Amino acid sequence: MKIVVLDGYGANPGDLSWEPFRQLGELVVYPRTAPNELIGRAKDAEIVLTNKVVLDAQVLQELKLLKYVGVLATGYNVVDIQAAKRLGIVVTNIPSYSTDSVAQMTFAHILNIMNRVDHYAIENRNGRWSRNQDFCYWDTPLRELAGKTIGIVGLGHIGKKVACIARDFGMDVFAYTSKNAADLPEGIQKTTMDGLFAISDILTLHCPLTPTTRDLINKETLAKMKEGAILINTGRGPLVNEQDVADALASGHLGAYGADVMCQEPPTENHPLFKQPNAFITPHIAWATVEARERLMEIAVHNVKAFLEGNPVHVVNP
Repeated sequence: MKIVVLDGYGANPGDLSWEPFRQLGELVVYPRTAPNELIGRAKDAEIVLTNKVVLDAQVLQELKLLKYVGVLATGYNVVDIQAAKRLGIVVTNIPSYSTDSVAQMTFAHILNIMNRVDHYAIENRNGRWSRNQDFCYWDTPLRELAGKTIGIVGLGHIGKKVACIARDFGMDVFAYTSKNAADLPEGIQKTTMDGLFAISDILTLHCPLTPTTRDLINKETLAKMKEGAILINTGRGPLVNEQDVADALASGHLGAYGADVMCQEPPTENHPLFKQPNAFITPHIAWATVEARERLMEIAVHNVKAFLEGNPVHVVNP
């Protein structure tokens, strides 16, 4: 059984071991795979693992030996799952491995915006505090989370974890979710999307990317938000129209934008958000803690073992 990893560097840049996969078959790991290299590298494989390399219908059709695709992520839009099903190819993903890490990054962005830790650390490294006449200084607004309203779009594992943390900070928690209001955890109030726009001091996105949620945040919906509100996106880049967000920041209507994802990754150097001082962008690393990646690798091995034993789990195209 030949196992080919198409883009192993993302999940495992060298600090974790691929050895458990070698115990399951002949393993070949490529750090990255360009589109023109894909067929040549995967044509002899029964099992392919991918993170961001796209396996569309045409590619799947050409991989005659392929029986299983393991997506090394929770989102599986990189694989045409309908085509895979027609061809008898099992596709699995890695659910819930990064819940704690993404919730943590969500609040890393929120806390940085509220307290501007990055700004003061850089200023002090450049000697500003040492030159200061008083025992302290500040030149940005410093605000508490307690008593603020956080609006959460999507109450999956990550959304619920964010809600739990927010409550511990003393925040009022509202959510837009398909779940029944009576089934929500204590302290979370259900409202409409327009309701979230109207009341949220901080709006954070944790919903899947679908045709309905694409460009959920745009010029029209930004206008419905509170003046000076904070927007956080650790979900998917295309949930927001980035030019509209940049424009809202430039006008001052949007107070700040914290994001770990972008519509194009890597983004262009002249991206409009990079010109906005109140845009805080991290390079899609919310999922990448050592602990989360260890869980990812463990679940990926478990998925392959289960497939080989004839009882596949975490199948996304049943």
